[in-house]
Amino acid sequence: MKNKIESLKEDIKNFEISDEKELEAFRLEFLSRNGRVQKMFGMMGEVPNNEKAEVGKAMNEAKNLAQKKFDDKKEELNSEAEVSFAATDDISLPVEPSYTGSYHPLTQALNEIKQIFLRLGFNIADGPELEDDFHNFTALNFPPDHPARDMQDTFFVRKSDDPKKEDHVLRTHTSPVQIRLMKEQKPPVRSIMPGRVFRNEAVTAKSYFQFNQVEGLYVNERVTLGELIETLVMFAKLMYGSDVKYRVRPSFFPFTEPSLEMDVWWQSDKGGQWLEILGAGMVDPNVFKAVDIDPEKYTGFAFGMGVDRIAMLRYGIDDIRVLYDNDIRFLEQFNS
Repeated sequence: MKNKIESLKEDIKNFEISDEKELEAFRLEFLSRNGRVQKMFGMMGEVPNNEKAEVGKAMNEAKNLAQKKFDDKKEELNSEAEVSFAATDDISLPVEPSYTGSYHPLTQALNEIKQIFLRLGFNIADGPELEDDFHNFTALNFPPDHPARDMQDTFFVRKSDDPKKEDHVLRTHTSPVQIRLMKEQKPPVRSIMPGRVFRNEAVTAKSYFQFNQVEGLYVNERVTLGELIETLVMFAKLMYGSDVKYRVRPSFFPFTEPSLEMDVWWQSDKGGQWLEILGAGMVDPNVFKAVDIDPEKYTGFAFGMGVDRIAMLRYGIDDIRVLYDNDIRFLEQFNS
């Protein structure tokens, strides 16, 4: 695999670009969805676990090399076109395009997270935002007196005036999608579940009553805690760079045992601090029993991360509220 990556780098360096037609040919060959760079990432599942971090780094270097060459050549050709226009003074030529919008920073962060986990062999699953008690709480090992079931923490939705019928909730996490997936699909299961979630919380600089999550689930025979930690570390390095400063520490969640959290060091003008970006752990046997999977045969890990928090860390944003204000002056900074 390393030899293939080095060969790809050489082909990128040696590709001749002298006009717009050759620039487009370069993009199609290396940077398009079906290009050689993306196909290389698709082979990540064939790489042994102990080599994935090194190979992933080399793949990113190849991708960055291709992107830089494309951007530099595009800028060079645009500069030549501007000189040509100035020389001819042809007022019939089209005007320079104006700003027409861009992807929201949350969408940009979410798309990058999806691409990372697709490279790591995960697929994408989806589920409803309005959930019942079983999928949102009971199947995930939340006891009846757990604080999350309190009205101060959860938005309950009454679907019927009949007191015998159970109230529904706006899902408090995307974990219910894991339950639906395990009930519909027998192991092995390897998926991420992106989506909006809702919590009855006060709006502050660090919290909001709705936010975006990406949860992940891997269930198979002989899945280990070491595989979970390796997956999370690889995600952090691919998301923030190989020099990212991170830590993994014990925690508690009702649906995993043992449980852990990952923090990333956030350096800002006001100083540095550890910022928690995700929680994770080995799937609790009670969760497997709730979906009729044999906990004696299968093990698995699950993780959940806040896209809003990751976007704030990624782009140096210190107030979550600006992500939902739709201020065009803020959004224009993310034009790409």
